[in-house]
Amino acid sequence: MTRVIASFLYVGYLRPGPGTWGSLAALPFGYLIHVAGGFPLLVLATVVVFGLGWWAVGVETAGKDDHDPSWIVVDEVAGQWVALWPLSFGMWYMAQDPWVFPWPGWVGAFLMFRLFDIWKPGPVGWADRQSGPMGVMLDDVIAGVLAALVVMAAAAVAHGVLMA
Repeated sequence: MTRVIASFLYVGYLRPGPGTWGSLAALPFGYLIHVAGGFPLLVLATVVVFGLGWWAVGVETAGKDDHDPSWIVVDEVAGQWVALWPLSFGMWYMAQDPWVFPWPGWVGAFLMFRLFDIWKPGPVGWADRQSGPMGVMLDDVIAGVLAALVVMAAAAVAHGVLMA
């Protein structure tokens, strides 16, 4: 079970770029979670996947030299969902049809998350250098937060909030 969780249903075994595949796989799941329960359910699902991921990564890497093998992508799922939070919140808050998830937003959330996850600026790099399952999970969550900030800024510009 821990292998299924850590690899996010074995998506982590796709090549090349298992992290990118994990992030891509997170998008339709995040979308369906948003449709099923809006922003509150997406936040809850993110917390649950983070907790399960932390546990599964700990089991899968215990006693091994590689604390973050490339096939572990549950961390990308958690981080990608965090990057989707601003979109989900905006639609939920404005009582928009949950089936209409704005494509520029989720494409931007995906691209920004992958950028910060690969580049690892500042706090993302710090978390990535931490050993153990918390470091594995935390760097992607921080990358998701940075991506979410970019998504919020882009939405503010696109919707004229900063233009007034």
